[in-house]
Order: sequence, then structure tokens, then C-alpha cells
Amino acid sequence: MATMTTTMDVMTTGRVPRAWRGRNEPIAERNRSLFDAQRRARRGPTPEVFFTKHIDNSRIVKADDPARRREMRTFTMVMGLLFLMVMVYVWQHFTAIEIGYHVESQKSQVEQLREENRQLRLTEAQLTDPGRIDRIARQLGLNSPEPGQVVRSNGAGPSAPVLAQANVPSMPVY
Repeated sequence: MATMTTTMDVMTTGRVPRAWRGRNEPIAERNRSLFDAQRRARRGPTPEVFFTKHIDNSRIVKADDPARRREMRTFTMVMGLLFLMVMVYVWQHFTAIEIGYHVESQKSQVEQLREENRQLRLTEAQLTDPGRIDRIARQLGLNSPEPGQVVRSNGAGPSAPVLAQANVPSMPVY
């Protein structure tokens, strides 16, 4: 320990102690001890030493443990069942969301069809207005039928029901 302290003194102060000046030790040994002291001072109190150890485990065979295998099989089955239950829940959840979107699209389609039906009923009411039909008939040159001008096709009397006919009048050319 005293040698280490004096070596440290040599490193810090740069002076060689008197005990070393008169010694008969070889210069190479003295240089080596100084070098070791410097190295210890740089690295701290413990030297850094790393050993590599090669281990060959190729000959080791794992012993079969039936209890461990049974535990792992049970664990795997339980986890598989849990996974299956979660997947069924997720499938139901996404199916419910998809059905909700489908219901909403059907509702919007029904509402659109109701609006279209309302527009068609309004158009029908406008087209079947008796005043409008009379106006168009007068523009086409048609007048009210005179007595005896209406002939029933089945030869029945005037109070008998009439069979409808589709006679398209010709348009007057101007």
C-alpha cells in the first residue's frame, strides 16, 4: 500500500521520492510499476477485466415433465376458448354496427320514396283537375257533347255503366 501511495505521489507531484533515488532496482521494473500506477489512476480502484466463457449446451436434453405439459395444454385450451369468445363478441359487435348502417340507409331510402310519392300525387292532382282538362279540351276544339251524341257500345240505356275507351284526338295543325 505504501508503494501505491508513493507511486500516486510521483504521478501527482512529478517528484521521485528519496527512497527510490538510491534504490538498486532496475529501470524497467520501476517504469512498469509507474505505468501500472498510472493505469490504476485512470480506471479507478477496480480494473476492468472481461472474461469470455464459451458454453456448449448442445449435449443437454430437456427432461419431459408431464405435469408441466398438462398445465400448458390446459392454459392453451383456456386461452383458445377466451380468444374464441372475444372473436364472437367482436363479430357480433361489428355485425350490429353494419346492420345499424343498413337500417339507416333503408330509412333514408324510405323517406326519399315517400317524398317522391308525395310529388307524384301532387302531379296527378294537377293533371286530373277538371278545370285544366276542360281548358285543354276547349283549346283542342272540343265541346260538351250534345244530347244523343253519346253512344253506348253495348247498346244499353243511358243509365248503364260505360266502358272506357282510349281515343286520342288529333291535334289541330296551325
